[in-house]
Amino acid sequence: QVQLVESGGGLMQAGGSLRLSCAASGRTLSSFGMGWFRQAPTKEREFVARISWANDITLYADSVKGRFTISRDNAKNTVYLQMNSLKPEDTAVYYCAAALYDRDWRRPDYWGQGTQVTVSS
Repeated sequence: QVQLVESGGGLMQAGGSLRLSCAASGRTLSSFGMGWFRQAPTKEREFVARISWANDITLYADSVKGRFTISRDNAKNTVYLQMNSLKPEDTAVYYCAAALYDRDWRRPDYWGQGTQVTVSS
């Protein structure tokens, strides 16, 4: 079992930056692809970014490309999401997810509980 705990969310003005962290316990993350998803009120959960388990290849949603950066520190068993140039439409609950060997990103193996990000205009 893997427990994922997100932190770093909060209230930020448009144009500002936040860094989200996802700390894992129970098992090393080195065998997991890691990702971030978000869900805004009344909307479906959507993919934001992910980083592969084997060679740190990253993938981003078009809406965040060039503004957000996902990274991982396997020694700390932690994944990060650096969010710059925040926009009000980035407001959502952000979830960390883990997929063993990136096997099925439609159904990640583990989810965190989420952290709220609110961007004011």
